[in-house]
Amino acid sequence: MALTGTLKDFGIADILQLIGQQQKTGVLYLKSKEQEVQVFFRDGAIVRAESVTRKKKDLIGNMLVRAEIITEQQLESALETQKRTLKRLGDVLTSSGAITAQKLKQMMQLQVTETLYGLFLWKAGTYEFKQEDVQPDSESITPLRAESVLMEGFRMVDEWPHVRKKISSEAMTFERLKELPAPNPKNKKQEEDDFDASFDDAFSEEKKDENKGEFKSIGSSERRVYELVAPGRDLRKLVDLSSLGEFETCKAIVNLLNLEYVRAHQPSGRAASVGGAGLLVRVGGIVARAVVTVIVLAALGFVGSRLRPDTWDLGDDSASSFADPAAQRLLARAQQARIEAALEVFRLEKGALPERLEALVEVGLLQQEDLRYPWRDDYYYRRTSDRQFILLSPLR
Repeated sequence: MALTGTLKDFGIADILQLIGQQQKTGVLYLKSKEQEVQVFFRDGAIVRAESVTRKKKDLIGNMLVRAEIITEQQLESALETQKRTLKRLGDVLTSSGAITAQKLKQMMQLQVTETLYGLFLWKAGTYEFKQEDVQPDSESITPLRAESVLMEGFRMVDEWPHVRKKISSEAMTFERLKELPAPNPKNKKQEEDDFDASFDDAFSEEKKDENKGEFKSIGSSERRVYELVAPGRDLRKLVDLSSLGEFETCKAIVNLLNLEYVRAHQPSGRAASVGGAGLLVRVGGIVARAVVTVIVLAALGFVGSRLRPDTWDLGDDSASSFADPAAQRLLARAQQARIEAALEVFRLEKGALPERLEALVEVGLLQQEDLRYPWRDDYYYRRTSDRQFILLSPLR
C-alpha cells in the first residue's frame, strides 16, 4: 500500500526525508483541520508545492501585486483573460509582457518555499504519498532536495531567536542612519548583483559560510532591503517588496540594525509579532521551550515519531524491514541527530550540557525509549565540557 498515516505517528520531516532518500516520484497529499497541501516529487526532489486552501493574500497574483511587480489593474485584466482562455495565470502575465518568465519563476519559487516551511508547524493531520507520474511544466521551480529543505529549516529555527531579539512586530518601521559602504572589490560580483541574481533560493545548497548564524556581513540581500527602507514602510511591506521571504528579509534588517545603518521604530498599539509565519510564537517559560524543542526536532525530521514499518510501505519490491542491520544503522544515525538536537536545546536553556541523557527525559525533550531506539541498549554519552560531548551508538 502507499505511504499513509497520521502525523502523530510519522512527522512531516520524516516523510520528506524518506521520499527523498528513496528517490520516489509522486505526490504527497497532506491534510490538517484547516489546510490541505500537495507536494510534488520527481526522483526524490521537490518540484512543486501547492496549498489547496491557500489564503487569498498568498495567491501568486496577489504576491506579485504586493511586491509591486505588477499592478492591480494588470492582475484584474489577466484574471479576465484567464477566465476566457483557461490558461494559467502565469502564462497570461508573461505573454502580455506584464512580467518576465524569469521573474515569475522566482516568485513561484518563493511561494513554494514559504509553503514548505509552513508544513513544519503542523501539529496534527494526515498524509498519503501516491506514486504517480509528475511532469514538469512551464511554471516548474528549480527542484529542491529534501535534505536541503530540512537543513534550511534547521538553520532558520537556529537563527530566528537572534532575529526576534531585534524585531518583534510586523508593524515596525525603519529609518536610514547612514549610507552603506561601497562594495568590497573582492566581493564585487556578489554585492553588485541585481534582484534577479540576489534572489537566492532559501533552500540553496551553496550557502556561504558567512551567512550561517552570523549577523555581520553586508551582502546583496542587505543592500536590497536597505534601498527599500522608507518612512512609513513597515516590515510587512519590506518583506513583500524584497521578495526574499520573511526570514531572509528579517535577517538582512537585523544585520543593518546591528551595524547601525538603520534604526527601528516601534509601532503604536499592539501589532502582530514576527516569527517566520508563526515559527516562533510569543510565549515564555515552559511553553516556549516546548515550542522551540518541537520545531528543532521537526526540522531534523524526527518529531515525536516512531518509525513503524508495519504502518507503511513505499510499494516497491525492494522494501526492507527495519530489523535489518543496515536499516538499524541508518535509523541510529538519524536518532543520534535527534538526541544531539535535544542536547543543544538543553544547553541553550540551562547554559550547559546535562551530566546524563536521562536529564533530557526529565525535562520533556525526549522520551525514555529515545535513549536506545532502535537498539536494545542505551546510547553511550559522556559530557566533556559545558558545550562538548561524546555520543555513540550501543555496541552490537
